[in-house]
Amino acid sequence: MTAFEPYPSADQLHQWRHDFHRHPEIAFEEHRTSARIVELLREADIEVHTGLAGTGVVATIEGTRGPGRTIGLRADIDALAIEEATELEWASTTPGRMHACGHDGHTTMLLGAAWALARNPDFTGKVHFIFQPAEENEGGARVMIEEGLFDLFPMDAVYGLHNWPGMAVGEAAVHSGPSMAAFDVFTLRLSGRGCHAAMPHMGDDVILAGCELVTQLQGLISRERPAHQPAVLSVTQFHGGDAFNVMPGTVELRGTLRCFDPALREYLEKRFREAIQASADFHGLTVELDYQSRYPATINDAEQAAHCAEVLESMPEIQKVHYDLPPCMASEDFAFMLEKCPGAYIWMGNGDSAALHNPGYDFNDALAPLGVAWWQALVKHLLG
Repeated sequence: MTAFEPYPSADQLHQWRHDFHRHPEIAFEEHRTSARIVELLREADIEVHTGLAGTGVVATIEGTRGPGRTIGLRADIDALAIEEATELEWASTTPGRMHACGHDGHTTMLLGAAWALARNPDFTGKVHFIFQPAEENEGGARVMIEEGLFDLFPMDAVYGLHNWPGMAVGEAAVHSGPSMAAFDVFTLRLSGRGCHAAMPHMGDDVILAGCELVTQLQGLISRERPAHQPAVLSVTQFHGGDAFNVMPGTVELRGTLRCFDPALREYLEKRFREAIQASADFHGLTVELDYQSRYPATINDAEQAAHCAEVLESMPEIQKVHYDLPPCMASEDFAFMLEKCPGAYIWMGNGDSAALHNPGYDFNDALAPLGVAWWQALVKHLLG
């Protein structure tokens, strides 16, 4: 396979990406971003549908070779509530908002592929370009699906990608099964009788109970999880008390539970609830638990992952394809799309950049043309 003509040019892609980066918008607030995406798509005379999940955009290109399969290509468009610390020329102009996960780059690559394929739609069937809002924590993919994504735009398969810091530009990773973990969050409140710190026997020690619980819950991972099935439980917040000499009446703990296997996820939630109630009963406390199952695990369809691997191996722009990298315990709401439609989610190297969700992170501009070539190559392989 020969390299694709670099259209749009690398300079054009960088201009688009820097513009998105300067104007980051968080979940369901991506109004400027969405409008700019629509503007660029229409500039290339591409059919556009707006309004799914509020700020979502779906563009469609039909191939000139006649009827065939239909595939979806997805990019996330939202930013994070982070104060940028890069001091780059194209740094965020919005205080407290930053493209710290590379969604500005993902959007740019998919736009570039849409422009290139609109210029040369030499394939069968149809391609839907899905620009999805609210990937970070708020489940924009789920909302797009609930509002009719796959009913309005039926697809035989759907594909996504994420840039990957620490992996060299020109390298990629494909998993034949799980690639990202399921994501649950919890808020737990233990309540009892507050009292003077000098007389703890007159009240209920919710601080002690909370501290014990933080350590006891790790037994779910170390002793009740099958050794071959990864899982992680992290208590990330502990709030209680506001005076040196008062035993508080309430403490609140927050955190997250992540794993890959759906049955294990269900079991761990059940045991989590039982462990909390048992601890509360032992200490004579009442317990309130808000447990939310946010994202399912991102699990690639093996056949679609194999298609991705074949395409990557054939691209001169890709020097290495990794098949043995462990799946990541972070989460991705593209998982909702994979629950409804066969597909695959790959990683593409972002080079030696800061980590994702870091104030010093920046998407690597060298990756943009490669991502455009990847999307074109995938379409040609599947529909050509």
